[in-house]
Amino acid sequence: MRFKGAIFDMDGLLFDTEYIYQETWQEIAVQRDIILDGSFLKAISGTNGARMCQVIEAYYHVPDGTEIMENCMEQVRQKLSVHVPMKKGVREILDFFRDNGIGMAVASSSAVQQIEANLRKSGIRDYFSNVVSGAEVSKGKPAPDIFVLAAERLRCAPEECFVFEDSENGIRAGYAAGCFTVMVPDLIEPSSEIVPYCRKVCPDLEQAAREILHLL
Repeated sequence: MRFKGAIFDMDGLLFDTEYIYQETWQEIAVQRDIILDGSFLKAISGTNGARMCQVIEAYYHVPDGTEIMENCMEQVRQKLSVHVPMKKGVREILDFFRDNGIGMAVASSSAVQQIEANLRKSGIRDYFSNVVSGAEVSKGKPAPDIFVLAAERLRCAPEECFVFEDSENGIRAGYAAGCFTVMVPDLIEPSSEIVPYCRKVCPDLEQAAREILHLL
């Protein structure tokens, strides 16, 4: 198959920002005298909107997770306005796809304003022809909607796209969309349940570029 597109998650994949979110979730929990269960990290990663609120409600024991979600997002925005740390291999893989004529998009559960701010502050916005936010689809990850929309904007079928993700929710979404899923784990190593949904598992994006070289 001739691949025509590459779709990237953002937090924990392009940028070393997932730990900032987790740090902030923990800070909010401490303020509320709550100890987050060890499964919280896996449950919250890759989510947004209603699904994120459901996770918050379950772990913070509140009837509505909206206030906590908005509080976390605002604190993270402030932290990232100072510095956006980039993950290993980002420029290498973006150059690789650009040199091979592959269109690229970011599909992230984050707000579009945060996506744009991170890409511009890090100097990589020009690599991407499209940016898709979780707010643009009715169902967030692990539903496939965001990747289906990203492929559509790249003017190719989902089956013609690579999807790069660090979270299990994201991998499930990419798999459900029919994309070629590449997992680059961040804070959580892939579980035995998620491995069958991954076409490749790589330690970083630099290695991922080498792994898919023969597919182009």
